Order: sequence, then C-alpha cells, then structure tokens
Amino acid sequence: MSPWRTSWTAACGITLLALTACGGAGAAAPAPAAVTSQASQAAAGDPAGAGSYVDYATYVKNPAAYADGRVVLFFHASWCPNCRLTDKNLTEDPASIPADLTVVKVDFDTETDLRAKYGITQQHTFVAVGPDGAERAKWTGTHSAAEISKRAV
Repeated sequence: MSPWRTSWTAACGITLLALTACGGAGAAAPAPAAVTSQASQAAAGDPAGAGSYVDYATYVKNPAAYADGRVVLFFHASWCPNCRLTDKNLTEDPASIPADLTVVKVDFDTETDLRAKYGITQQHTFVAVGPDGAERAKWTGTHSAAEISKRAV
C-alpha cells in the first residue's frame, strides 16, 4: 500500500471515530458565547440556584447557592451535535427548566479532573449531584429540560 493511501485511510478512520463517538455527523459549530440563565433575570440579591442553566465557572464560585435544588452537571463539547442540540434547547427556552433544577454546563475538553472524578468517558453525559458533590445518577442521551428533570434525583 502506498504511503499516500495509508495516510488517507488513517485520516478517514480517525475522522469516522471522532464522529461516531459523538453519536452523529455534522460540521463543528463555534461554542455559544455564554450560557444564559433565568437567574440573571432574578433580583440581584437572589441566589442563582433554581431553574437555571449556568456555566461551570459560575457554579464553582458559590456551589452552596444551588444546594436547595437539584443540580445536574452537563458534560458538553462544542464539536458534539447532540451537545449543541441540548445547549440550544436549554438556552433558547430557559423557562422550560423546572424551578428546582440547575443544569451546569461543563466543558468536556478542559475539565479533565472533573471528568475523572465522575468517570466520564464521553461527552453529552449528565451527572446529578448532591449538595456534597456526590454522584446521585449518571446518564447520556437527553436533549430537553423535561428529560433532564425526569432523570435527575
């Protein structure tokens, strides 16, 4: 086999593997500039705890603010079509997030320590956590706030 054909075959295989790991094909889109949150609509003194979609940096600043509700970590990758769909659904319809639920968008590619802590091996994974950070449930494959809420404990 020629060197060109070997390189081409390897490149195709790597591309196919990357697309398969995410559950579908599609061109990569840039990550949204910011995660929206119902909490931003609340009064300034009101904690950003319930019924919100926040990024991980916001969450770690004050995790106790979210302790009264359910918290679900959403391991998201900007290059994952399923992740982008879930992100779009949560961002475009923040009112669909139940009042007692906070979804925390975690960057799959950069938060490697957090991935290791919860044993995350693929993007588009959700982990419901307790106030102490202990895992309560883990799953993949949901795309809406209603689906996430049903799985969160």
